[in-house]
Amino acid sequence: MKPVKPPEDGSVPSPCNSICTIDQVTGCCAGCFRTLDEIAAWSVLDDQEKRTVWNALSGRRAAAALPVDAKIRSRNGTDADR
Repeated sequence: MKPVKPPEDGSVPSPCNSICTIDQVTGCCAGCFRTLDEIAAWSVLDDQEKRTVWNALSGRRAAAALPVDAKIRSRNGTDADR
C-alpha cells in the first residue's frame, strides 16, 4: 500500500498503486486519485509540483469515501444555496 503522503525530502515517488481505472464522475483514478492530466504530466513535474499533487490526493480520497447523497449535494451546492 502506498503512503498517503510523499517523503519530506528527496525524490517524490508516484502514488500509483496499479489500480488504474478512471472514475467517469470525478475524472480521477480510482487507485491513486490523480486526474488524467496529472498522470500524464507526472514524469515532467518537478518534486514541488509532485508534492502539490500528492497534497490534493487526501482530500480526493476523503471525498470518494462520502455517501452518494453527500457527493450529489457537494456537486449541486448545499441545501442553503437553493
